[in-house]
Amino acid sequence: MGFPEHLSYTEEHEWLHVVDGTATVGVTDFAASSLGDVVFVQLPAVGDRVAQGEVCGEIESTKSVSDLYSPVTGEVVEINAAVVDDPDTVNSDPYGAGWLFRVRVESTGALLDATAYAALTGD
Repeated sequence: MGFPEHLSYTEEHEWLHVVDGTATVGVTDFAASSLGDVVFVQLPAVGDRVAQGEVCGEIESTKSVSDLYSPVTGEVVEINAAVVDDPDTVNSDPYGAGWLFRVRVESTGALLDATAYAALTGD
């Protein structure tokens, strides 16, 4: 499958990319493929505080409903309204247009690099 080297990953299958103290968060291609066709995404609202490792939304597919965990602690500064309107984007472009939300980062938990995440997923 391969995972982008410039991203960090969580054991709960979220990815993040931090630039100037703001993290863009999404779910990995592994997670999107495991879920199947994503049909609904519930994201935190702009201004919400999220805590690393805590549930902050959910992703519903034709197979199941899965919790979305925040990989960082901070304040949500932007959500991807396009993915709310077209949840399939999570499947078709998980590392690009399928990003979910952005957070002004206060702290992070333990993160994995692409190699460690690939080992976790057996890929």
